[in-house]
Amino acid sequence: MPPRPRIVILAGPGLSTELMYNGLRDSCDIAAVVLEKKPSSRSMIKYRAKTLGWRTTLGQLAFILYSRWLGRTSRKRVQQLIQRYDMDDSPIPPRVVTRVDSANKREVIRLLKELAPDAVVVNGTRILSKKLLGSIKAPFINTHMGITPAYRGVHGGYWALAMDDRRRCGVTVHMVDEGVDTGGILYQSTIDVGTTDNFVTYPIHQMAKAIPMMRSALCDAVENRLAPYSSEGPSQQWYHPTLLFYLRQRFQNGVR
Repeated sequence: MPPRPRIVILAGPGLSTELMYNGLRDSCDIAAVVLEKKPSSRSMIKYRAKTLGWRTTLGQLAFILYSRWLGRTSRKRVQQLIQRYDMDDSPIPPRVVTRVDSANKREVIRLLKELAPDAVVVNGTRILSKKLLGSIKAPFINTHMGITPAYRGVHGGYWALAMDDRRRCGVTVHMVDEGVDTGGILYQSTIDVGTTDNFVTYPIHQMAKAIPMMRSALCDAVENRLAPYSSEGPSQQWYHPTLLFYLRQRFQNGVR
């Protein structure tokens, strides 16, 4: 029988981290869950404005506010999908949680060296530094909510649908490097969404596919048979849609 992977989960707080933790706990020894604070809204807005311009950034902020309402109205569908896929959204036990301001802090490096995991599962953190990634020999493995490299960044499943590219609406488990979802691919899978799904529920379908792929990747890691590969084709980083773009796609093309 293969050994159980000993892992650390390095993540942001939220539903997807709870689903990942509970999805791995029966097959892995989870030494710790390190939860970092979300980056400040002010720093995000300044970066987006510098990168994309104020007009686009304000449109994205309007969509983020709208998506909070969408999240509240989609709770029933989210719970239906969690039950359908037999996932568990129970809270992570506080005894295994370490909270930090940033995943890139020296205290995280010290903890990883002390715990010496077989792998680090990354879920919803900021971009990880070269110093952190090189601090231990264990691989850092991420779940990305999109098919890379075509849909790097955020909300890759939504963007594939919005671009009428359903064959690349899916999820990727990949190695972490210093780029934005540019690490070697380990596993990928597409998802099927229904007419009652939307921007908020697409990630539940993605997590249902991601958890078994992450289990496989962690087994590969502990048995020293990880085989990352690169995919040919377009590569693009995506951000939040603007509210105007989202509403146009919703009412003209049915992409919710």
